[in-house]
Order: sequence, then C-alpha cells, then structure tokens
Amino acid sequence: MVYASSGQQGFRSALEDTYQRRDLVHLSAGSRVPLLRNSLWLVTRGMVKLSCITEQGDDLVLGLAGPNEPFGAPLTNLDLYEATTLCDSDLLCIPLDEVDETPHIARSLVTAMASRMRQSEALIALLGLRRVEERVRGFLELLAQEYGQPCEQGLRLNLRLTHQDIAAALSTTRVTVTRVLGMLREEGWLQLDGQRQLVVSHLPRD
Repeated sequence: MVYASSGQQGFRSALEDTYQRRDLVHLSAGSRVPLLRNSLWLVTRGMVKLSCITEQGDDLVLGLAGPNEPFGAPLTNLDLYEATTLCDSDLLCIPLDEVDETPHIARSLVTAMASRMRQSEALIALLGLRRVEERVRGFLELLAQEYGQPCEQGLRLNLRLTHQDIAAALSTTRVTVTRVLGMLREEGWLQLDGQRQLVVSHLPRD
C-alpha cells in the first residue's frame, strides 16, 4: 500500500463508478506494459517505471506511475518510450474515446496528470544539483513522500528500484549510487527492513 491524496481518492471513486465491471490486467514484476496509441493505462495497484532508450542505448528513467496515476503513449512524444512494472501490479486500460464521453473521468484524469507533471518537474530540478548525494537524497525523499508506506522506522519504499534505475534517473553511475546509499545508511538517514526494502527515516518538516 501507499498513500493516496484526496485528489487520487476522488479519481479512484470516479473510476470505480464507471469501470467497476472492467477486468484489470495483472502483470508480474519486471513485465513490459504494451503501450497503445488510443488508450491510457491507470495503475490501480503496484508501480510502473517510465523510461526511454537514448541514442547511446542507455535506459533513462523519466518517472514513476503509482496507484491512481495514468501513463501511456498518448501522454508522450518520445518514440522509444517504455513502461515496466517494478512490482506485481494491476492496471486498468481506458480507451481515449471513453474518456471523451465521460466528463467526470476526464476531469479526474487532468488532476492525476498534473500530479505526474509535478513529479517530472521535481526530477528535473534534482538534476540541477551538483552533488550526487543531494540528488540521491532528494530522489528518495520524493519517492517516500509520494509513495511511502508508514512504518515504525519511517516511510518504507515498496519498490524494487535497482541502483542502476536510480543512477539512470539522476544522470550518474551505479557505482556512485551504491556508495551514496551506503553512506546514507551509515548516518541512519536510510535503513533496510527485514524484507530488504528501503526505509527513509528522516524527512524534512513542512
């Protein structure tokens, strides 16, 4: 489970009212999500990594889609755009013509897309930080605040992000990310729980 904002909860209610009989698509961790030109995907459970392949063949992480957040081919202009599940996930496929015909779904979708846009802007801002330590710390804070599950130690990230995934998102190397994560654990800012999940122990106060 992860936190869901009031806007996300409203989106979920709107979807349940309209698509309560629609079958969900279940994908196991590490599955590639087929991107359809005239349909959007909505995450109902789990997490999806959004990325693209650069001209050099590198995997560039563009963002994440968690519960009640949309993604899909109509929301990008990138040719080599990919979506991969980070954990076992349930997805809902929504044809664009149904969005056009359902005003309350369209309004809720705009709110959900705005949340995704804010996340993308936050990731871009992190890339402007000179110190990789600050980028990694900021990236984990962002994930914890948006998707973290409260636990005794802090906020648990129920995500299977590899060190390479974090490096790709922050324009650095896997070796550097591994070193920084080790440093954050040594200072107690970051922990590993019994299931080897990352737990962010200290977040800035609002």
